[in-house]
Amino acid sequence: MSTTAELLKGAAELFPGEVVTSAHVRHFDLPLGAGRFALITLDNGHDHTKPTTLGPQSLANIDAAIDQVEKEAADGDIVGVGVTGKPFIFAVGADLKGVELLKRHEDALAIGKGGHDVFKRLSTLAVPTFAYYNGAAMGGGVEVGLHCAYRTVSAALPAFSLPEVFLGLVPGWGGCTLLPNLIGADKAVSVIIENSLNQNKQLKGEQVYDLGIADAIFEGADFLEQSLIWTASVLKGEITIERPVIDRGEAWDQAVARGRFVADSKVHGAAPAAYRALDIIAAAKNGDLQQGYDAEDQALADLIMGGELRSGIYAFNLVQKRGKRPAGAPDKSLARPVTKVGVVGAGLMASQLALLFLRRLEVPVVLTDIDQERVDKGVGYVHAEIDKLLGKGRINQDKANRLKALVSGVLDKAEGFSDADFVIEAVFEEMGVKQQVFAEVEAVAPAHAILATNTSSLSVSEMASKLKHPERVVGFHFFNPVAVLPLLEIVRGEQTDDASLATAFGVAKKLKKTAVLTKDAPAFVVNRILTRFMGEIQNVIDEGTPVEVAERAVEPLGLPMSPLVLLELVGPAIGLHVSETLNRAFPERFTVSPNLKRVVEAGKRGFYVYDSGKPELDPEVAALLQQGDTVLTEEQVRARVLDAVAQEIGLMLEEGVVAEAQDIDLCLITGAGWPFHLGGITPYLDREGVSERVNGKRFLEPGVASVPA
Repeated sequence: MSTTAELLKGAAELFPGEVVTSAHVRHFDLPLGAGRFALITLDNGHDHTKPTTLGPQSLANIDAAIDQVEKEAADGDIVGVGVTGKPFIFAVGADLKGVELLKRHEDALAIGKGGHDVFKRLSTLAVPTFAYYNGAAMGGGVEVGLHCAYRTVSAALPAFSLPEVFLGLVPGWGGCTLLPNLIGADKAVSVIIENSLNQNKQLKGEQVYDLGIADAIFEGADFLEQSLIWTASVLKGEITIERPVIDRGEAWDQAVARGRFVADSKVHGAAPAAYRALDIIAAAKNGDLQQGYDAEDQALADLIMGGELRSGIYAFNLVQKRGKRPAGAPDKSLARPVTKVGVVGAGLMASQLALLFLRRLEVPVVLTDIDQERVDKGVGYVHAEIDKLLGKGRINQDKANRLKALVSGVLDKAEGFSDADFVIEAVFEEMGVKQQVFAEVEAVAPAHAILATNTSSLSVSEMASKLKHPERVVGFHFFNPVAVLPLLEIVRGEQTDDASLATAFGVAKKLKKTAVLTKDAPAFVVNRILTRFMGEIQNVIDEGTPVEVAERAVEPLGLPMSPLVLLELVGPAIGLHVSETLNRAFPERFTVSPNLKRVVEAGKRGFYVYDSGKPELDPEVAALLQQGDTVLTEEQVRARVLDAVAQEIGLMLEEGVVAEAQDIDLCLITGAGWPFHLGGITPYLDREGVSERVNGKRFLEPGVASVPA
């Protein structure tokens, strides 16, 4: 047994739940008389929608397949070796279920070394090697191909990435070393650092080709056939692949510096993965591949044993699993069909909702408002957005015409909603206004119609309390921008029945939203936590801490934006309204900042101006601020903010606002964009000791989002 085989056999014991990927070798004669060829196909034996992952046993199977083709190549029986995946999926990287079970640094090191030892063999075979990216390729799947001499990609490939930094790892089976040596440091930094930290941005097939990662691109319908014809031409010398000379001078250093700037702007030094990846890319400048592989092994082992990676895997599993099977959702068989949707309001939020329902459900959608001008503007917005989709080639003319024909606007609710199955309101955030709207809708909508509210903080139960049938009212709280943020907080009022709730969850699934069930509590989940978080920032500013100190204090969390920039995005008036709502509910913890009131009354849209290209405190806002004389350090501010958040989450869990801490984290990830390396927030609070300091206990059991004991 080879050293690699022994290594992988030992490591396989650490991955008891691995879905094993096989590596089948097929032989056939290439076109054009190019000779006998061996093709290794990666396949985990599941249906074509299930991703192919790589663990120790999977690597051992690939290693055994390479044993076979290596002998055939040495004997002159074959002229080349190819690697491809099952239909639509190439391979999506390491088996994360096994990675999170690793307890020792040496075991993590063995996984990194095992992957390198197997993949490197593809580059040392006696015949040319080819990777055919026929479908989704991520992480280790991409890296398999990078070890081959040539690569083709399907034009239909939907997702291609090295997402490791996003999760808290580095591309550790050759990605950090090989990619910059193939396409140059700047492009590699874009793929490894920038795309990963941009919410794990995926590349399409054409982009993979344009970057120079693939040498040829073919249509999906006959991708493998065309790839093999191309392979034959390469082997016969009829096609010569010429790759650009890599600039290993100042341009390489500038690319790494750009990567550090991107990492600083995204995570502010809070998570180590991006910086470890950049160190390896910087060192790869000398072209010493083995040195790079050794550095990748060490980085992988260190990061696998770190809290950020464990939090990243935890967050990934929340989004991919819990987000698709919402805790507490009623039996889906109770859901009623939705064949027409009504939207009360035609402002920006209402128009965004109309567009979303129209695109996802493809049923008639009708908007109403108080005058024809507003209605026309709302319908016009939807039409314009459909035209944009048409212009980008995302829909064809027939579909654009069909969607436009499905959306309409009327002034008379009876005319618009008499046959609607689902009516959602998006009007001014004031209880009396919303109660009046629902009374008007109940009078004209069918008895089975769901009445949904997009309220961000008001009581759903109180909103429904004056209706004849309050059981069909449900909270349906979207986050802005509606098309971008996945979260949908579904709020069960005191009298909401199971059928209405099941219908709401059914609609959420068709809208492709991550639905989380919440209790009817003030501001529900995300807005309650964010308001407490930003409230403490505003409190310390009011007390005397300089604005820039308060803002810098939370940079180590690596949040997508600073608190005051977020307030600007939300709108100071909305932020003030939510803080007033929560102050009425919980006056002992939620304050209403007098300085924020002054900013809103002055009509300011935020605290900053951007004349210099970066945010600077608006002099007019500075003149409005009235501060005390208590000045805190960044560390003191950060501790105070984290303590407040930990306290609020503890109270929310005691109140049963959501089922578990996992739902809090899922909401913050998908509704507020909080990073995977925090795991939302509770793993970070556990890791930093804040949970126990404030609440006397951890939010999560040891081993959840942390190294198992």
